[in-house]
Amino acid sequence: MEYKYENPLVERYAGEEMLTIFSPQKKFETWRKLWIALAEAQRELGLPISQEQIDELIAHQKEINFAEAKEIEKETRHDVMAHVLAYGKQCPKAKPIIHLGATSAFVGDNTDIILMKEALFVIKKKLLTVLNNLTTFALKYKDMPTLGYTHFQPAQLTTVGKRACLWIQDLLMDLTELEFQESNLKLRGAKGTTGTQASFLQLFDNDEEKVKKLDQLIAAKMGFSSTFPITGQTYPRKLDSRILQVLQSIAESAHKFASDIRLLSHLQEIEEPFEEKQIGSSAMAYKRNPMRCERMTALARFVMINGLNPYVTAGNQWLERTLDDSANRRIVIPATFLAVDGILNLYINVSSNLIVNPKVIERHVREELPFIATENILMNAVKKGGDRQELHEIIRQYSLEAAKRLKQGEANNLIEKIAENPKFKLTMEDIHKMLEPQNFIGRSISQVDEFLEEYIYPKLEKYKELLGEKAYLKV
Repeated sequence: MEYKYENPLVERYAGEEMLTIFSPQKKFETWRKLWIALAEAQRELGLPISQEQIDELIAHQKEINFAEAKEIEKETRHDVMAHVLAYGKQCPKAKPIIHLGATSAFVGDNTDIILMKEALFVIKKKLLTVLNNLTTFALKYKDMPTLGYTHFQPAQLTTVGKRACLWIQDLLMDLTELEFQESNLKLRGAKGTTGTQASFLQLFDNDEEKVKKLDQLIAAKMGFSSTFPITGQTYPRKLDSRILQVLQSIAESAHKFASDIRLLSHLQEIEEPFEEKQIGSSAMAYKRNPMRCERMTALARFVMINGLNPYVTAGNQWLERTLDDSANRRIVIPATFLAVDGILNLYINVSSNLIVNPKVIERHVREELPFIATENILMNAVKKGGDRQELHEIIRQYSLEAAKRLKQGEANNLIEKIAENPKFKLTMEDIHKMLEPQNFIGRSISQVDEFLEEYIYPKLEKYKELLGEKAYLKV
């Protein structure tokens, strides 16, 4: 029996690539990569560090001696120093220069930024795949009339594809924000204990140009074009809230999509995929519950609430640093990325296999179209000499009666009643010509074409190499 808590984000929802990014192995490898970059840059700028020492560090970069580090941490109560000492045991020649001039935030903060950058890239790939899936769907169903709903009550017609463009537009806004944060992401760099670079200034005999160059060299070695120009001991914690705001936004968009599919599933118009051996209910064998979309909304709710956390943390950073952020961030940042990864795995799966039931959609349209068409009927009757006010009142009374019939399970007889009334001077044939659903979808088809052409195709073309992410669902 297993008595240890297992995190559902790990066991059930997040994909392997995202789990790898936030794994202990990846974290401590990145710490060591930063120590190597620091040593290399210091050597290039003239400090007495040998290539032999650097080669030794490189040779053991991926060989994390976890057990040894844990034992040291029990004594030191300091995770960074534990790994400095553990690395030093593997690299006796390089031991004297590991972490030279640096503070804990050098490895901790820079690593956090690097991991978030990589995690954002994974999110972007999956977001683009969802966009591509929904674009295919929107094109396929751009001309299929369907009831629009306001207040979840039948309203003017739209098309299935036009509605899908609402979901796409939300994701496009998310992608735009993600691109902005990606393009503006800066490394913390080598800033010292309170951000003054005093320790590095001492190492380089007060040569400010070399200290500045050190910062630039480390950034370049770690794949960044720039560093924060100003820091305390840590990078500004506002960065965390800005990054998680992007994740919140994606969760918000996914929640809207999933909620819509859940409503449409109830109407039996559009459904999420349902596998051959899938069980909808342990008790009710006939059930086809929209469990994937329900899971999406559940995880999205977690992310949207979790995303508030870094705002409070950032606002409570005292002066140059306080440690009350540490335990919080260790939990909040990885968990939010893992949850969004899980959401997008579900979104990819559902969006690639949506089930559309045209006959159900058509039936609902036909049931409600007589009500929707009453204004057109009224205008045509007035053109034939009818009294607008009188006819308006008749239609109002007939509509109430027809609505009552529908609620009693009877057929909608509104059209028949109007055709039978000589005051309208309209035949059934006249009215049926007005009841063609395509007459009530406005510019839906054109809007789909124009939106995709102007906004979506350029993005998909730009990122075509990133499309095609597969989403394997663990459960």
